[in-house]
Amino acid sequence: MTEKLRNVFKQSMLIPKPTFTEDSMPDQNGRVFIVTGGYTGVGLYLCKILYQKHGTVYIAGRDKQKYSKAIEFIKDGTKESKGHLEFLNLDLASLKSVKAAATEFLGRERRLDVLTNNAGVMFPPKGSKTEDGYDLTMGTNCLGPYLFTQLLRPLLNKTAASSPPGTVRVTWAASLAIDTLAPAYGVDFDDKGAPKIHDSQVDYGQSKAANVLLGTEYARRYSKDGVLSVSWNPGNLKTELYRHLGAIQGSIAPFFLFPADIGAYVELYAGWSPEITADNDGALVIPWGRLHTPRSQLLEAIKSEKDGGKGVAERFWDWCEKETKALL
Repeated sequence: MTEKLRNVFKQSMLIPKPTFTEDSMPDQNGRVFIVTGGYTGVGLYLCKILYQKHGTVYIAGRDKQKYSKAIEFIKDGTKESKGHLEFLNLDLASLKSVKAAATEFLGRERRLDVLTNNAGVMFPPKGSKTEDGYDLTMGTNCLGPYLFTQLLRPLLNKTAASSPPGTVRVTWAASLAIDTLAPAYGVDFDDKGAPKIHDSQVDYGQSKAANVLLGTEYARRYSKDGVLSVSWNPGNLKTELYRHLGAIQGSIAPFFLFPADIGAYVELYAGWSPEITADNDGALVIPWGRLHTPRSQLLEAIKSEKDGGKGVAERFWDWCEKETKALL
């Protein structure tokens, strides 16, 4: 069995039950969180857990109507919570919106304990672009979250300085697609040094592998700041991500998908489990909350050229930095 097939099997079948759940979670009163795209799918269930545990949760997205519906779901069946739910207007396909959302949050809060970069798009129509002219998949799944994270990094650092070690984190949305759809070394570059545009499926896999690279590169560059960086594959879940599938694919997909609520335990593990420490900063988490070593070619991509690797993570990070420099 090839390495990729082993990874697919490990993350899709005979998955052990989650070991870190809301029952494992200590009180989160006084802590502040952002979950992008937290009004639908797996992010919604994560927000419900955080609110039940009395945290202040900012649900960041572009649809306030969906946020209003999410509040009803989150509060339904929840015993009285000391937590708070807030809406943060954020469109990851617009760098201007990303900057505005970060500025608004920084004007409202004095701490940020966990940033969960949960939102993303999957298989949008061919040729779809962001407001700034980038490929929609790469722009929404990677460039927007990169900028958002960098703008919030000073507050994450400040929070980490007065918090128990390992409790302040930024997490990144990966996927099984890093094994099934992504290029060999995660990201391909064109002759201008930008991520290469393929077809929609490869582009999606590339964006998810790129988030693993961002997660590891963040850890490499900023480990001294005390903010842990973790990427995660939430599992094959029944969410709105599949809205762009064709009729045939859309009718088959549900037979291979798990309920969205169980995927929340992957995000919960990545952002809150005490098993993740400075010793495994940059980790990748798989269903339903397990540490996982990426395939060998991705490990080469993560390693810098100076250390004998391909240097893809460093190169991708530098591209993100260059493209967003005017807003930092």
